[in-house]
Amino acid sequence: MRHVAERARVSRMTVSRALNKPGTVNEGLRKRVLDAVAELGYVHNQLARNLSSQRSNVIGLVLPSLENSIFAQTLKGISDILRPIGFHLMVAESTDDPEDEEQVVAAFVAQRIAGIILHSTNHTPATVRMLRSSNTPVVENGDFPAEPIDMVVSYSNRAAAKAMTLHLARLGYRKIAFAGLAANPRADQRRLGYLDALRETGLATEPSRVVSVSRGFAGGTEAIACIANRLPDTDALFCAGDVLAAGALFECDRRRWRVPGRLAIASFDDLELMRHVRPAITSLRLARYEIGHRSAQMLLDRMEQASMPVTFVDLGFEIVQRAST
Repeated sequence: MRHVAERARVSRMTVSRALNKPGTVNEGLRKRVLDAVAELGYVHNQLARNLSSQRSNVIGLVLPSLENSIFAQTLKGISDILRPIGFHLMVAESTDDPEDEEQVVAAFVAQRIAGIILHSTNHTPATVRMLRSSNTPVVENGDFPAEPIDMVVSYSNRAAAKAMTLHLARLGYRKIAFAGLAANPRADQRRLGYLDALRETGLATEPSRVVSVSRGFAGGTEAIACIANRLPDTDALFCAGDVLAAGALFECDRRRWRVPGRLAIASFDDLELMRHVRPAITSLRLARYEIGHRSAQMLLDRMEQASMPVTFVDLGFEIVQRAST
């Protein structure tokens, strides 16, 4: 900082204000400081700032997987709010394991993050205690928690899956199978929604039609193989994710099964891929960008007004009917 001050011909206090509170320094002085920073390759010591202010300018985001493209729009929504005002986003993976999430949250809290977004609603008691005792603003999304830690921006997996299954039933399908990941909390809620709809319509709730599959396109292949070998009378397949649905469609094509003639396929999430495969796949569209956008804005609002009431936002879902059903 001393070298920057000497190069810019200003005091160290001016350097500090230009980097930490740019609105308090006139544009000419700030430009001189930033030019000196660039010339010297100076990296501001955020740790020291965190210690004095008790909070950093970093927001933490914990995702179940860094491989799944469904989170891209949520990331974009968060970034579009944070980046223009000088906040940074730090992303970590929980692998849908509450114990792994606890370790990530502990690391974030130790860094004095300004707030945290959790794409999970299943937490260890220790995670909840850490976040509450540190007064860290929290937004949960990915589902509706029974007991929110703080704020929630989401949709109901169960309600969405029920709506899609009812939609398939209204189209005349009677032997509807469900394919989802094993030991995945969101897929579990979608399975419950599927069963809710079957009971409401009076259709048989046959356990054999609930198929647990692997991640990725291979999971869709597994679902079709199961239908071919054990459930040949199945007339519709509801997949708990778009990649599974695409894998199922590709396997139907390999087997020369007509979709929807031999088997209708519906999905959950509505990635762009669903519009471009043939036939295009009926899917549940979620407001993923808006989830990120609202989550980031709510964190900023909470930082400005610590006493604001708990906010619970339901962004809902939309059924997009296409040629696969």
